Amino acid sequence: MLISILKEISSNETRVASTPDSVKLLIKFGAKIFVEKDAGFRSGYLNEEYISAGAKIVERIECLHQGDICLTVRMPPVKDIYKLKTGCILIGMLNPYQNKNLFHELNKQKITSCCLELLPRISRAQNMDVLSSQSNLSGYRSVIDAAEQFSKAFPMMMTAAGRINPAKVMILGVGVAGLQAIATARRLGAVVCATDVRLATKEQVESLGAKFIMVEDEESKQAETSAGYAKEMSDEYKNKQFQLLVKTISKQDIVICTALIPGKTAPVLITAEMIETMTPGSVIVDLAVEAGGNCTLSKVGEIVSYKGVKILGYDNVPGRVAKDASSLYAKNIVNFLTLIIGNKDQKIIIDWEDEIINAVVFTHDGNLKLEQFK
Repeated sequence: MLISILKEISSNETRVASTPDSVKLLIKFGAKIFVEKDAGFRSGYLNEEYISAGAKIVERIECLHQGDICLTVRMPPVKDIYKLKTGCILIGMLNPYQNKNLFHELNKQKITSCCLELLPRISRAQNMDVLSSQSNLSGYRSVIDAAEQFSKAFPMMMTAAGRINPAKVMILGVGVAGLQAIATARRLGAVVCATDVRLATKEQVESLGAKFIMVEDEESKQAETSAGYAKEMSDEYKNKQFQLLVKTISKQDIVICTALIPGKTAPVLITAEMIETMTPGSVIVDLAVEAGGNCTLSKVGEIVSYKGVKILGYDNVPGRVAKDASSLYAKNIVNFLTLIIGNKDQKIIIDWEDEIINAVVFTHDGNLKLEQFK
């Protein structure tokens, strides 16, 4: 069995699917490891470190042609899909919603594709949950980026010349990223409030020392899916929430937007009119910008200035802390591989009765496994 690790092609993707530490764990599966030359360079991992861990450094074509299991962060380009070994297992964050057409190409090669961002939110899958590990770092980094662009201090300070009031930070969306943003902003000394359509998040927000703000009605009690994600709300509820945000955002120095709905365009939460009520020098960080954005003025990969307010639309925010992001992602993959590599005979075994396998596998042996994406 040969496991290959690809170098990411995208210019803005700094992460890598396996680190030298995870290579050592992969070798324990009885696998031979091929790492594409310089695959870990942008994450801070050198070729020599992979060699010391027991891997072989090779060119990209060897990784594609020979890997029984091919590990990646993002979906490889179509030209590389044709070069993958027929019948291999491709594992990564393959983004089926945006890369739907590429799965037909994977089918032609009889590739088994595993989309790790679709892991179910169950106890068994927690140590494989790539969305949680990466969102955690996104939430942290969003506050650091906001602080870097904000022209004032975060904590309250008492000086002989007078008092500096603490920054006021609001978090929109209380998932993994939102909770980490709250914790980071609080550690920096800010006064924090947060909102989410899911009433169940109130206790989590308050446990971190932040104030919870939301429209509480009958619809809000049913705002969470069985998988733990936020549902899309009715227009009536959206209007109530909008009015509440209008009142609250005008008082904030920093707003962190994290609201996402799996498979759909991110909900618009901040309009130009709302931004106009904010004090010049304020900062908005839109972590949902790659899914359309929670702010109408955010642009992917840009910092937009509007009426003195900076709107940060960095793409691939976990990649801004690439070394840690790669380390966590690599561990997620190793944990996932325990489901498909037998402990005794060290062979690839796919258990179609396993709910995790059924949730993440999109293509296998020339067939689409999930009906809704045919």
